[in-house]
Amino acid sequence: MKQFNYLLFALLFTSVLSVNAQEKKKFKINTVAFYNLENLFDTINDPSKNDEASPMMEIKADRDVIYKKKVHNMARVISDIGKDFTKNTPAIIGVCEIENVNVLEDVVNDPLLLEKDYGIVHFNSPDNRGIDVALLYQKKLFQVTSRSTHTLKIYDDNTKERINTRDQLLVTGELEGEQMHFIVNHWPSRRGGEARSRPKRVAAAKLNKRIIDSLQSIDPYAKIITMGDLNDDPINASVKDVLKAERKKEKVDLKGIYNPYIDMFKKEGLGTTAYRDSWSLFDQIMLTKPFLNKDYSNWTYYRAGIFNDNYLVNKKGRYAGYPLRSFADGGFTNGFSDHFPVYVYLIKEVTED
Repeated sequence: MKQFNYLLFALLFTSVLSVNAQEKKKFKINTVAFYNLENLFDTINDPSKNDEASPMMEIKADRDVIYKKKVHNMARVISDIGKDFTKNTPAIIGVCEIENVNVLEDVVNDPLLLEKDYGIVHFNSPDNRGIDVALLYQKKLFQVTSRSTHTLKIYDDNTKERINTRDQLLVTGELEGEQMHFIVNHWPSRRGGEARSRPKRVAAAKLNKRIIDSLQSIDPYAKIITMGDLNDDPINASVKDVLKAERKKEKVDLKGIYNPYIDMFKKEGLGTTAYRDSWSLFDQIMLTKPFLNKDYSNWTYYRAGIFNDNYLVNKKGRYAGYPLRSFADGGFTNGFSDHFPVYVYLIKEVTED
């Protein structure tokens, strides 16, 4: 894998891509990523939400010191995603499991990220624990033109009472002059079992599909990226049957969706989070058809991956090989997250004047 990475880096940055004997082209590249930040809560009790149940609030000693370490660890990971290829941090990164905008301000103001001047798009969602989704973006690369939050209405099977869960975030803007749309998700968990909780994630997928359909009704060629912690694998009904995400680019129709993580899960057995010695690929990034066109004068999908560098992996004990999470057994491990981040590379031809 490393040999391939170095080859790709040379191809894109230190050399030129030969299209044919007469023509040579150069490309620029941007990273779009998603990361579950695993309970990034501050140290202040908010009486309006159940944040006292968060791992951060359960820690009794040195909470402020631990919070600063957690923030720095999140900044470290974000600063590393895609850097080997792009020599830059992600242009766009969706995040989830954050308590409020304040914790994200602390992350983007960490010394590792400060000079990148990240903007933040965030809305408070009705989730009972107070966990939200958000979008971070480099202001020099991406200009936000609109933002909206979309509420998922689901209900308890027995009481029929409303379950407050995360909203879905839609952000529209221009990536270096080209319009595109980003949807950030954190779908309902599998609490109570996969089968029993499945309708809640199907409902989340239907909401996601309505957002995508509404954008495509205005512009069938809209460039849309939907990403998040779906709490479902690429082969589950929410992704496969509702979003109808395809594993092969050539099968994606004009208003269809491509999911590069299907083969990673089915063929390669890769995952982003592990439980009871079983890997799940809950974190995914999917793209609409216009990203797949071979017109490199605009931003085009190149490659997807899971960012699982060695320092993000637990080295010992019963969870060896799992993501090195931040919180375990009522304490702070000085780890990162129980999820690996995911990313896609977008490339565009550089024209020389």
